[in-house]
Amino acid sequence: MPAMLNPTRTRAALRASARISLESLLVLVMAAVLLWLLGRMWSVVWPLIVGLLLTTLTWPPARFLRGRGWPPALAASAVTVVFLLVAAGIVALIAVPVASQSGQLTDGVAAGIHEVRQWVAGPPLNIGDAQISEATDAAAARIQSGAGSMITTVVTGLSTVVDGVVTAVLALFLMFFFLKDGPRFLPWLTRQLPGRLATDIPVVAARGWDTLGAFVRSQALVGLLDAVLIGLGLWALGVPLVLPLAVLTFVSAFVPIVGALFAGAVAVLIALVSNGVTDALIALAIIVVVQQLEGNVFQPMIQSRGLGLHAAVVLLAVTLGGSLAGIVGSLLAVPVAALIAVVWNYLREQLSDPRHEPETSERAS
Repeated sequence: MPAMLNPTRTRAALRASARISLESLLVLVMAAVLLWLLGRMWSVVWPLIVGLLLTTLTWPPARFLRGRGWPPALAASAVTVVFLLVAAGIVALIAVPVASQSGQLTDGVAAGIHEVRQWVAGPPLNIGDAQISEATDAAAARIQSGAGSMITTVVTGLSTVVDGVVTAVLALFLMFFFLKDGPRFLPWLTRQLPGRLATDIPVVAARGWDTLGAFVRSQALVGLLDAVLIGLGLWALGVPLVLPLAVLTFVSAFVPIVGALFAGAVAVLIALVSNGVTDALIALAIIVVVQQLEGNVFQPMIQSRGLGLHAAVVLLAVTLGGSLAGIVGSLLAVPVAALIAVVWNYLREQLSDPRHEPETSERAS
């Protein structure tokens, strides 16, 4: 005969399942409320996040200067000024060579357009000048008819640029204050929190800070690998502006997806107008291979080692973050996953039973 279910055990299992489901639902509701509040305060939270990431990058030299006896304000000011000079130097390193070779690039663009017109005029397309002129007129008419939407797009783009500048300025000010007053934050936080929280939250905050630093360092290493490999490939092809393109590749590595696409598109365009279609296709192949290695090999391996996350977790986190919040989600996915792991590991430490060490005889026989 088939075994009969025990009514007492069945009811107990259902009650336990209902209790766990209710508790999980409450946790999800609380998480949704926190995310909603985060979205409402995003104009303040986003500069704060950028400031923290910049601080993890600039804190080692500030800590070195403070250790040498520099006052906190002076050390923070010096590091902030040097950071601004380095950022300006990177911009100049990209802009000056481009400006000096702008004439060559302009001639290359014109020659490239001429080659494209000759190619489409021959077989198999056989598109004549009259058809090209008709297409150009139709495009101009469409642009004129969509002038209103274009103005809206331009205004939106300018608003985005202004928001980016404001965010950058706020992040720099926050970075300065974090460098100056950061070491006093955890003692102050300990005095403000009651009971057990005065111990738990500062410990989690310190571990989270170390995790953010590991994330920034790993991202910089990935960007350096990209810049070196792509720069060597472009140099082997004889593409001009190799150094600015390598610097642009390194900087864009801190902006997931869009940064790599932008840097790659610029490199392929310069290869096209300077070396021709064949070298442009080879450059495109090099960039695609390097970026695939970065996304599927370098980044998961380096970040998983530095952050204590499995490579598969890093890949899934970036995918989920990008699907939920686009570029910003991709940028923050890995550090958020690492911070969640920090909190979870600390909770496990606190909730686990202490290990029972084997008793040793304390008395001589």
